Amino acid sequence: MEKKLPNTIDARKRLDKVSIRDNVFDINPLYQHLGDNLKYFIRTYGCQANVRDSETIAGILESLGYKPAETIEDSDLVILNTCAIRENAELKVFGEIGFLKRMKKSNHNFKFGICGCMAQEESVIKKIIDKIQYIDFAFGTHNIYELPEILNEIKSSNETCIRVNSYVGEIVENLPSVRNSTIKAFVNITYGCDKFCSYCIVPYTRGKLRSRKQEDIINEIKMLRDANYKEVTLIGQNVNSYNDGDVNFEQLLENVAKTGIERVRFATSNPWNFPKSLVDVIAKYENIMPYVHLPIQSGDETILAKMNRHMKIEDYIDLVEYIRSRIPDCAISTDLIVGFPNETDEQFQNTIKLYEKNKFDNAYTFIYSKREGTPAALIEDKIPLATKEKRLEALNKLVKKYAWENCKKFIGRTIDVLVEGASKKNKNILFGYSPEWKVVNFKGIAKPGDIVKIKITSASRFSLNGETL
Repeated sequence: MEKKLPNTIDARKRLDKVSIRDNVFDINPLYQHLGDNLKYFIRTYGCQANVRDSETIAGILESLGYKPAETIEDSDLVILNTCAIRENAELKVFGEIGFLKRMKKSNHNFKFGICGCMAQEESVIKKIIDKIQYIDFAFGTHNIYELPEILNEIKSSNETCIRVNSYVGEIVENLPSVRNSTIKAFVNITYGCDKFCSYCIVPYTRGKLRSRKQEDIINEIKMLRDANYKEVTLIGQNVNSYNDGDVNFEQLLENVAKTGIERVRFATSNPWNFPKSLVDVIAKYENIMPYVHLPIQSGDETILAKMNRHMKIEDYIDLVEYIRSRIPDCAISTDLIVGFPNETDEQFQNTIKLYEKNKFDNAYTFIYSKREGTPAALIEDKIPLATKEKRLEALNKLVKKYAWENCKKFIGRTIDVLVEGASKKNKNILFGYSPEWKVVNFKGIAKPGDIVKIKITSASRFSLNGETL
């Protein structure tokens, strides 16, 4: 069986012209009944891009006749849509693979495979070939549309089918999709990344930055609006790098707001190309939610330079202050990495000072994770893990402190909440999200998709509690 294997050198190239392919997905009559009387289960790890990819994979599977299974144990086909951003994510996947191996031994008709960013890693595919040959298939982030051919290929074969293309990538429109929600939707506006932060594997696994046509994005959002979706989140590795000819991200964001859909969000943005004019667009439209995720990664400029993130701390602080001056209720969160190779105590303290200065609503904090194939992985690191863990603990204390302080500010206010449904912890309690991306728990009568006014009566560290008016 022919194998298409990923290659780190090819994955770094940025010379090819990006192509946009419309109506590429057309099921071969030979494949139309591949999934008849069979059930599938998709396990999704990682970011919003993976969630959106899984929705596309589900759409392809259901167009082949597969039906969704409630559990892995009840399925005939399992696909693990993987994340490669940190080592811990990979370990979880390999643990799941061990469980699926036992299922395969007890049911020879059971098939499973992996896709996503791990599948785009050269080292992972080598491990699969050398040590984990019982995986049936693997495909990457660039060739999801080939899934029908892959499933047909493994139907009567005992060999692993590997189709992972390592090239800059393209844009494939009009693939089928099964959305996870009937209320909120992710909408891709870009794919890939050209920033090449020294610690990050994403430019290798997701390819070159590619921007969808504005027309295709607007049409997708209008269809979601007409189907009674209340919120869209524009997603990409760097959404504010979007460029469709003369249309940049702030122009796209404004045009999305003009569609009249009730709530608009975006993630993830890069602070070094986040102009103040973009802040002005957010402030201008009520349906663009007052929440900005603004990853900085470190509060020390020397560490940022080693990360290949050329952001001046003074400029970052100025941007945060401008956001808060133009959008007073705006919530701001960030990402921070502690323990980048050879980070000193002084450099870590600069991160603490930055956090104290900006008092973020929340932060996603991590210990640096070595990713094979990235420049940072070549740096000899002399900082003990125990030191990094203590730094993370100290940083997380600040995260909790300011999350709590920011939540307390909402007590006594009345805010609009988009209802998601019943709380998992208490079915008598409903929950939803405020415009500022705060979880709000409340008692009352409402259905998913309603936007209701809630008076906030109390707050906890990462959520609000209230009652309907």
